[in-house]
Parts: sequence; structure tokens; C-alpha cells
Amino acid sequence: MDRLTKRADFLAARNGFRVSAGPFQVQARDRKDARAPRVGFTVTKKTGNAVERNRIRRRLREAAKQTMDANARQGFDYVLIARREAISAPFPTLLDNLGRALKRLHKPN
Repeated sequence: MDRLTKRADFLAARNGFRVSAGPFQVQARDRKDARAPRVGFTVTKKTGNAVERNRIRRRLREAAKQTMDANARQGFDYVLIARREAISAPFPTLLDNLGRALKRLHKPN
């Protein structure tokens, strides 16, 4: 799983698809290439102090590692935007929410 690191990539994903998934929101952008999917994480200062933000980021990163292989598509960028509830949500719930959000993103219209 590759990571998004540049601000321009995060901004481009903001203009793509959006799905709310309980304790976080998923934004996605089709890069229209065949490279591996990339994932970025956003945890604002509104969600808590530095320790809490880092804990949320670690939980989302691990959920993405376990879920993205089965549900992410080649050529897509994904940004997970955390909400405060992500720190206290049971980890299986995070996995389930992320899996369902990715399926909704890629559902044919």
C-alpha cells in the first residue's frame, strides 16, 4: 500500500468521490492509470491532542492495511478523514465500515 504525501494529491482526492463511513469519511479519486492504490490520512486538531490524533492515525493505517488489498482498486487515491469517534470505535467496526465504504465508492451506478 503506497501512501499519499503531497498536498496536491490530497486536494485532488477532495474533488473526487465521497462516502461517509461512521467514524471517518473516505474520499477517492481515479487517477486513470494502472498503478497501485495510494492512501492518505487526515486527522485534524479538532479530534484531540497529538497523542489522540496519532492513535487515530495508527488505527486507520492498520485498518487500511487489512482492508485495502481486498477492496481498493488499481489507479485510485483514497483519503481517510478521521472523526473523533475513530479513537473509541471497536477495531472490527472500523474494518467493517471501511470495507463497506469502499464497496459503496466502487458500486456501479
